[in-house]
Amino acid sequence: MSFWEYLGNRHQQLLTDAFQHASAVFQCMVIATVLGVLIGVVSYRSGWGSSVAITSTATVLTIPSLAAIGLLIPLVGLGVAPTVITLTLYGLLPIVRNSIVGLRGVDPSLVDAAKGIGMSRITRLRKVELPLAWPPILTGIRVSTQMLMGIAAIAAYASGPGLGNEIFRGIASLGSANAINSVLAGTLGIVILALLFDAAYVLLGRLTIPRGIRV
Repeated sequence: MSFWEYLGNRHQQLLTDAFQHASAVFQCMVIATVLGVLIGVVSYRSGWGSSVAITSTATVLTIPSLAAIGLLIPLVGLGVAPTVITLTLYGLLPIVRNSIVGLRGVDPSLVDAAKGIGMSRITRLRKVELPLAWPPILTGIRVSTQMLMGIAAIAAYASGPGLGNEIFRGIASLGSANAINSVLAGTLGIVILALLFDAAYVLLGRLTIPRGIRV
């Protein structure tokens, strides 16, 4: 069976796996973005706090993703839970780091001007600092998403959702007629999803970043 025939016969399952893969990455990125920005906001004013935040989230990336999922299985079981926890933790570092860099890069004179017109700390953060720090934060989100697209494939090890099931199925049946087709279909599906997500982030950046800041 050729690769194109394989896609024709398996297109419904592949589309389902692709949707589940994209959904898992998207939901974990939402959680990681909220947590990452919050950590950045809390720690960026302190050199010590920033170092702890970046080092802690960087340490997570030193743990092999397969090992992380394996360690979580006895605690939370198989399926979605270990996938969500692992992807969220792995997605934190670029967002935390870029949030800190972006917030520290805000022109102090603009913050002083906001103070001068009576803005509270929260209002300054919401209306001045975070909007100006948004470009590097968005870059961190893009980097995290690309990482999680690949890491999410490992979730199949814990009976998680996504295109990793197609890849693992092919690896488990190496030597059979459709083993390579299965691995190739899962891999290409992940690459296509990564490109689609990145294109969406480019569009989001054009819609949310003022032209002057973008330049």
